[in-house]
Amino acid sequence: MSASLIAIYLDHRRSLFGCAMKIVRDLQVAEDLLQESYLRACKAVERGPIDNVGAFLHRTVHNLALDHLRRCRTQERFEAGPTDTVEALGIASETPSAEERLLHRERLSCFMDALDRLPARARQVWLLNRVEGLSYPQIATHLGVSQGTVFNDMKLAMGHFVDTMARRDRPEPTGSRSGGTP
Repeated sequence: MSASLIAIYLDHRRSLFGCAMKIVRDLQVAEDLLQESYLRACKAVERGPIDNVGAFLHRTVHNLALDHLRRCRTQERFEAGPTDTVEALGIASETPSAEERLLHRERLSCFMDALDRLPARARQVWLLNRVEGLSYPQIATHLGVSQGTVFNDMKLAMGHFVDTMARRDRPEPTGSRSGGTP
């Protein structure tokens, strides 16, 4: 059977190689899988006759290729570590990092300072709209002012917040001089 196994292997070699390449997409790995499939066929023949050697070789190459991919993916996940695996899977972390919490607190503090620096009516208009959920007409009625005044106060508040946060987020100038010579 050894000579006929070699002949069958050689007859199917091209299609076996194509099967392996479709799965692993690596010439060297595909060649290795073909050799391994031939060795496994030799061992199987020693245990008893194989009804369809060509089908046996194709199934063996296919299974070996899939096993190779599984091993590679498992190794990649192991090497990536738990954080990278979570990111790779597209799962957002429920808990913000310490740095994220600190940045959030700083931004909130800056925003609250900006809110405190607004004129009293503009601050009240913003709070009624954004916190209490009142519409401009409802705010106008509540405060006894026109809707145009509510709109202008809201515009003032939003512009103030945008400017304040932009200044906060702007990087410090690196080339500033402190009275030295040019």
